[in-house]
Order: sequence, then C-alpha cells, then structure tokens
Amino acid sequence: MSTKKKIKLNELDINNIGGWPRQAQMGFCIALAVLIIALAWWVFVRGKRTELEQLEAQETELRTEFENKQGRAANLEPLKQQLAQMEQQLQQMLRQLPSKTEMPELITDISQTALATGIQNELFQPGPEVKQEFYAEKPISLRMVGTYHQFGAFVSGVASLPRVVIMTMHDISLQPKDAKVGGRIGPNSALELAGTVKTYRYLDEDEEAASADAKAAPAADAAKGGT
Repeated sequence: MSTKKKIKLNELDINNIGGWPRQAQMGFCIALAVLIIALAWWVFVRGKRTELEQLEAQETELRTEFENKQGRAANLEPLKQQLAQMEQQLQQMLRQLPSKTEMPELITDISQTALATGIQNELFQPGPEVKQEFYAEKPISLRMVGTYHQFGAFVSGVASLPRVVIMTMHDISLQPKDAKVGGRIGPNSALELAGTVKTYRYLDEDEEAASADAKAAPAADAAKGGT
C-alpha cells in the first residue's frame, strides 16, 4: 500500500520554484492567482463600486429632475392660457375704473355726493397723482362733519356712481365733533372724519408705455454704469 509523501514548506526553495514538486507548484500558482485577484478587486473594483453608487444616486436625482420638468412642460400650455385669461380679466377690471378724462368729474361727484347727504366738507383737497404700473392713485385730503347715518349714505352714494370707485383710507380718524367729555354719542351726534383717502383710475396705453420706459431707464443706466 503506497503512501503519499508529505511536502514540508521549509524544504521548498523559493529561488528554485521549478524544482518544486508538481503539487507544490500548483498550490503556489493558485495562491498567487487568488492574491492577484484580491489585489485587483481592492485597487480597481472597490473604487469603481463607490463611483457606481455615486452615479446611481446622480441618475436618480437627474431622473427626478427630468420628471418634474416634464410635468411642468406638459402643464405649460394650459398655464399660458390661464395667464392670458387672467390678464384679460385684469384689463377688463381696470377698464371699469375711471379714465384720465373722467377723473376730475369723478372727484366732483364724490364731493357732491357728500354734500347731498348733508355732510359738511370742511376740507376736500385732491393731491398730485402717483402712477403705478397699471393704474394711477389720487390722494384726497379731507375733513368732513356728519352723523353716522349721513356717512353711511355717503358711502352708499359713492358705490352707486356710474364708474367703479375704489376708495382706500389712510390715517383716517372718526371722532365726536366738539363732544363734551363723558357725554354720550347718539345716532344724530356730529362726527368728524379726517384724513386721506385714495381713489384710482386706469392708465391708457400711452401712459402705460411711458410708465414702463420710466422704470426701465434707471435699470438701463445702472447696466451701462456697471460695464
């Protein structure tokens, strides 16, 4: 019965691998191949795996961004139509405001409406216009004396004027007129309304163009100065 001869590592000469037994040579080649594969994986595959994970995350981010942009692009045309409708409605609403030529008559109508309700106009002084992008506002400094019912009738009368009148109040005070300290205020007590109201009118096309040019001029000058 034959027995295989055991190979001892201390009997192998590293400088004479060709003289090793065949079994030792095969084992050495296998170990060397495993070592080379492990080193190659460590040097190349590990780094590429990290890079692959980063690229996968970037792909997910870009895909999400693309889907969002695609959704916005799909809704772009309906949004344009909606914007056009809103602009048309805005123009229609602005056209319901008085025009430049109607403004003096409107201010007179407001003053006459107050007088018609029995209110005393102690001060009714229109100020200079302030032009905005689509409209112009006209401040009116006033001081009026009347009762609760008269002021209510005045507001109702202004609302019933032919043109839409928007009046906003600034720094308005309403207090008893010459009331005694501790006295009661009744429905017919005289009240003084003082402060500033603003009414509005729409700008015609020429005024809108001039307003846009006036606002664009400072930006253009700043751009020239920066070059």
